[in-house]
Amino acid sequence: MNVADSEVVASVLGEEHYEVTNDESEADLVLINTCSIRDNAEKRIWNRLDALKHNKKINPELKVGVIGCMAERLGGKLAENKLVSLVAGPDSYRKLPGMLTMADKGDPAIDTELSKEETYAGILPKRLEENAFGGFVSISRGCNNFCTYCIVPYTRGRERSRNPEDVMSEVQELINTGHKEITLLGQNVNSYHYKTDEADIDFPDLLKSVSKLDTTVRIRFTTSHPKDISDKLIETIAENDNICNHIHLPVQSGSSRMLKLMNRKYDRDWYMERIQKIHEFIPNCGITTDIFCGFHDETEVDHQQTLSLMKEVGFDWAFMFKYSEREGTYAAKHLKDNVPEETKTKRLQEIIALQQELSIKSNKADIGKKFAVLAEGVSKKSDQELFGRNEQNKVIVFPKGNYNPGDYVQVKVFDCSSATLKGSLVE
Repeated sequence: MNVADSEVVASVLGEEHYEVTNDESEADLVLINTCSIRDNAEKRIWNRLDALKHNKKINPELKVGVIGCMAERLGGKLAENKLVSLVAGPDSYRKLPGMLTMADKGDPAIDTELSKEETYAGILPKRLEENAFGGFVSISRGCNNFCTYCIVPYTRGRERSRNPEDVMSEVQELINTGHKEITLLGQNVNSYHYKTDEADIDFPDLLKSVSKLDTTVRIRFTTSHPKDISDKLIETIAENDNICNHIHLPVQSGSSRMLKLMNRKYDRDWYMERIQKIHEFIPNCGITTDIFCGFHDETEVDHQQTLSLMKEVGFDWAFMFKYSEREGTYAAKHLKDNVPEETKTKRLQEIIALQQELSIKSNKADIGKKFAVLAEGVSKKSDQELFGRNEQNKVIVFPKGNYNPGDYVQVKVFDCSSATLKGSLVE
């Protein structure tokens, strides 16, 4: 999502004759687009600001801004850092030219006002990776779920869906410029709903329309909320060959008690029923997830339920974390962070170890299978190998042969690790 937002920012500033540079030492303006979902993400930003002090010494005219969720959360506190001359929240990017004018005058340029309407309609994002074969398109902004641990509704505002015509136009532009794979984005992508007097379009409707623009282009989406995985959506994926058979479905915990404390709006049984429905309609669907441990009052029983759910589902891969309290959330105010740090660490290690077992099992099951892979680039280990992803979003490394990044390649898997498949070319 931050990649997509950065492309919006690049477009807005491009109208003011700013150009993107890949050489940081050349920059007159550095904007750090930030995330606040975990404490470690914010710590990295403070470290980044410290590192930029060197650039400021070399170029005293350098302007540094912090934008995105951390800017929204901390606002003027960031401007207390003498290096920072601009602070803009996720709904303030149209105002950046005026804010930069203020910064030039030495005035504090801070705008963290959230909007109920801003979707950046009419702005065609400037693609930052010119040779990329995959592109991102935001279809909604914000979130209405208010999970008790999550800062996102407070930093990105309430959920609002983009006009489907804008979405379709942006996707078509990516297709026209040679992109082979497009990912639809939303904090809760599958709750997309755009309703007017003339139209009532939900996410499966939009997904199907996007897939029909060019059936040779792969379509992905992220991130889905389990409560909004409808039968209609599952059937839409199954019925359209170019919608990738991969669903990222964050479970967070395998304990219904914990899910209720988290205000996730589903329980373990609901989640497992959705998994069964996915397998019924899309037998070869890749399923990945988010899991975290150590939330308020989590017991060993709750933790064991998470481990048992992981085994039952057999996730291909997972983002795994221990709980870090975020100031401003419901949990920070009402649900004490009372699981000892050493307990969190132990439980996270067990989750990671189990997922490594599940990932290697999932990958071994692919040995002998053939996949169409979109080559994304040259392997880090050898310039004679390419890497890419199959429909299930698994990374496959394979011989370069006569292929180049951007090609679709038929590959047969012969070996694997927990993170990567290894394949040979199918002539």
